[in-house]
Amino acid sequence: MGRIARSPRKRSTLPRRMTLAAAALILGGGGLAAVNFYASASEGGGGGHGSSGHDMAQMRMVSTIDCPDVGNSLSTVPDSAKSRVDRQLADIDTQITDAYTKFADNKDRIQRDPRLADTMVLAPLKEQRTDAIGRIADATGQSDLKAKGLAPCTMRAADDPSSAAQDGQDGQGGQDGQDGQGGQDGQDAQGSGQGNDGGVQAFAASASASGLSRRDFVDIRSVRPNVATPPARRAASTGSFTSDCGRNENGKRNPDNVIVAPGVSNGAHHMHDYVGNQATDAFSSDGDLARGGTSCRNQGDKSTYYWPVVRLLGQGNDADANAKGGGKDKNLGKIQTPAQSTIRFVGSPVGKVTAMPRFLRIITGDAKAFTNGDANANASWSCTGFENRQLKDKYPLCPQGSKVVRTFHFQSCWDGKNIDSANHRTHVAFADKAGACPAGFKAIPQLVQRIVYDLPAKAGAFAVDSFPEQLHKPVTDHGDFIDVFSDQLMRKVVDCVNSGRSCA
Repeated sequence: MGRIARSPRKRSTLPRRMTLAAAALILGGGGLAAVNFYASASEGGGGGHGSSGHDMAQMRMVSTIDCPDVGNSLSTVPDSAKSRVDRQLADIDTQITDAYTKFADNKDRIQRDPRLADTMVLAPLKEQRTDAIGRIADATGQSDLKAKGLAPCTMRAADDPSSAAQDGQDGQGGQDGQDGQGGQDGQDAQGSGQGNDGGVQAFAASASASGLSRRDFVDIRSVRPNVATPPARRAASTGSFTSDCGRNENGKRNPDNVIVAPGVSNGAHHMHDYVGNQATDAFSSDGDLARGGTSCRNQGDKSTYYWPVVRLLGQGNDADANAKGGGKDKNLGKIQTPAQSTIRFVGSPVGKVTAMPRFLRIITGDAKAFTNGDANANASWSCTGFENRQLKDKYPLCPQGSKVVRTFHFQSCWDGKNIDSANHRTHVAFADKAGACPAGFKAIPQLVQRIVYDLPAKAGAFAVDSFPEQLHKPVTDHGDFIDVFSDQLMRKVVDCVNSGRSCA
């Protein structure tokens, strides 16, 4: 199976890509350090523009809240404590969402007096997080959580939504390590498909509610091919199984996340598309899923497949504009039904696969990768006809006749024991570059989801839903899966994959 050849990008490289920062506020120790940056490096000291209302608006819209991910720090959670811990983690997400909303609603005041970010946003948030982390530590017996410095959050700057068209366009060639590629056909990376969108001001208008930047979009033709496929060995499992579950034509959506926040309504703070199991919401038990209906043609597949919706921006809002997960969580725009959705299970290039356990949970990607860093980011973006060029941290601008493609490669190695883990990650793993699983893990059929959209080729025209403080960045894209195959159908999947056949 194809694998993106990734260049390592540490979290510390993000400021390199900033051209404008606003109220970079750091809460630590006993107080607040405030630093204000009022000019883009590309402005060359043009101070006459620095105080304009337009520039001040830009500065106000590019900051967000950055909090350590408490869930990723959990090593074990006793079964008896799981529901309490899940509830506390969901509360922590809500605390961040509420704090971001308070920040967004008071941008003007905070811009004039950055110290207000401490008193209005960061200090109250730290107090709430300290209490929640203490409860989690007590419930799990992980007393060291209290000493890990997870409670304080910071204000950080995001890419400016208009300066990328002016500043030399480094980083437009795709993933980091390809800066300055430019277009292969002599055009710059911002040129194709944007048409007469009204320029910088029109972009800022369409993306202002989302926090997007021009740097979040790139012409796919300027990206070099970057997909590496490990060679298949003699014992490889080269078959595949395709499950036709539709493309959510019936519009099953909710802002829940039954894996990460079971029992919590609006646990995701963004809207998900669902295919497969039709009984899935925050309150679904394994029994509910086993009894639920399915959109899959083969009724033996009652698995749950879900991902954040994609929205068109600047063209009106959907029916959830005043609802949780929608407009109340800063997710606005018209939800787009995929033009195509393909679910395939493929094998291992180094050996045979074993059956997945029923109710196995897998999350690929990281919904908080913009603030967490990209260590767990895994979803990729491309265009039809260009799928040997994959983007992890940018949205593609596709040429005429080409459609946007999202691809999720799920973890293909299982620890052989657990259907979930405390951080929802360590019970599964990715194979290495050669396709081999880590020691102690077994190869399972790898789920590959390919979702196609017919979207405008204009920067700022579309984005995925996200937690509000994640600013709809493409690097936050992610997919979720719960295995609810019948035992009989799972045996067929394994047999097809291991025998080299293509089945459906």
